[in-house]
Amino acid sequence: MNERSFIVRVMPPLLEASIERRTQILRAAMICFAKNGFHQTSMHDISEEAGISVGLIYRYFVSKEAVISALAEQHKLELQDLLARARSAPTLLDSLEILLTAHCCEEQPQLHCAFVVDLFAEAGRNPAIANLVLDVLETGMAGVTEVIARAPEMQDARHGLSPREVTELIFSTARGSMMRDVLEHSQVPAAERRERQLKVVRQLWLLLFEHANEPSLA
Repeated sequence: MNERSFIVRVMPPLLEASIERRTQILRAAMICFAKNGFHQTSMHDISEEAGISVGLIYRYFVSKEAVISALAEQHKLELQDLLARARSAPTLLDSLEILLTAHCCEEQPQLHCAFVVDLFAEAGRNPAIANLVLDVLETGMAGVTEVIARAPEMQDARHGLSPREVTELIFSTARGSMMRDVLEHSQVPAAERRERQLKVVRQLWLLLFEHANEPSLA
């Protein structure tokens, strides 16, 4: 042990403030996009939501497309964290519950779901956004495929599907759940939506791996 052992690495105040400001802008942008859609949202709308000037936003992002790109990259990083949790889960069922209920655990799940749904819609019109979405999707699908391939339940699965095909089913289920949450957010409490989603996950597990030692679903 020497004097270097007592050195605490602290982020420079200016850098920390810059990161916080960038996060503030992205948060405001996601709220605007979720409420109004990409086309109807302007940089002025984002500045009003963030409570800062448009000029300051342009210091961080050169265009609305750059904001969307940054949000897609942020979602990709969040997805990587989610995959890390799924990989460390004790069973495949636990992994699937983590993956398929993540959108229910957001601070504002309807906001997150509405943003993702609109992002997919924009990808159908904008090739640049489509590339961003495909990149995020492939990150997620590759990670989930790895989790599925390593699971003991897949070693002698009767369904005959490949790990990638099982992943396709999982992602289709997740996208359908997001669509439903966007429509029902004001009628169904968050806790009820999560319980309903857990039921879907467990039913999917049983359909795919009914020969395995079935966990108690009570």
